Amino acid sequence: MLRLSDFDYPLPPELIAQHPLKARDACRLMVVDRARSIVSHRKFSDIGDYLRAEDLLVLNDTKVLPCRLFARRSTGGRLEVLLLRRLKGYTFQAYVRPQRVKVGERIQFNSGKLSGVLSAKDQVRFSVASLQSIYRHGVMPLPPYIKRRPIAQDRHDYQTVYARAEGAVAAPTAGLHFTQRLLRKIEARGVRTAMITLHVGPGTFKPVRHEDILAHKMDEERFRVSSRARTLIDAARPRGGRIFCVGTTVCRALETYAGGKTRGETGIFIYPGYRFRMTDCLLTNFHLPRTTLYMLVCAFAGTGLMKRAYQEAIQKKYRFYSYGDAMLIL
Repeated sequence: MLRLSDFDYPLPPELIAQHPLKARDACRLMVVDRARSIVSHRKFSDIGDYLRAEDLLVLNDTKVLPCRLFARRSTGGRLEVLLLRRLKGYTFQAYVRPQRVKVGERIQFNSGKLSGVLSAKDQVRFSVASLQSIYRHGVMPLPPYIKRRPIAQDRHDYQTVYARAEGAVAAPTAGLHFTQRLLRKIEARGVRTAMITLHVGPGTFKPVRHEDILAHKMDEERFRVSSRARTLIDAARPRGGRIFCVGTTVCRALETYAGGKTRGETGIFIYPGYRFRMTDCLLTNFHLPRTTLYMLVCAFAGTGLMKRAYQEAIQKKYRFYSYGDAMLIL
């Protein structure tokens, strides 16, 4: 049995980054060499040193929407509404907290400038004429471990510079460190870049509640690997290149693609023992303990090596989680 407690580690709370650095590529980069079991330390701006001309860099172009809204009931009670997915017209699947709102109840956003109705237990229908008039009242859905209210700057910071496909409720955070200038430098080396889409859902923060992790069920997320991306991916290894997955979202999308699926929903759960078919190198941030994301990196690099790397990161005071530092696993 793979036990949940095997994927735990102690983290001082002061290492959880609450704000990003001013320069995206100025963060630290831990480099983990699996073949030699060596951990080294660089700056993220040095990442091009690890890419060869034959390699393929795969990025997730999903775009985070300002989908966290604050509202009031007719009784005056406060609500928080997280829009998860547009269903039809201006009806959205949503999380509404607290959950005491009754179906059919009207709720007011931004002092009555926007209104909606709870049309089902987990659905909100807005009375508006455009999506912009909804998202204008929203803020970025920062993760729960960032203990502050979102600010206007988060609309820029909690978004990759190449985001274009709207639909995520959380950022593919490994990509936050790239700048357009750094991407141009990498491309100047002859490295090709492919864009895939996986719309990160709230399940990325879903806790694993079973000690036997195989009892955990992943939430499904929408993804797409375009024909252009498939051409680049399929050509990378035959020409002697490696596939660099930028983030666990890209890894999960490509491992789903390796199973013959190019679009739709994926609920793939990767844990130690998994045989990777499309991922040669993985760029990622540091993940919460006891999570499926940490299990994925343990599957890719080995649980023992990851535990040692995380312990070293804590000793050297790396910044953790979404706005933190990065790790490259070779």
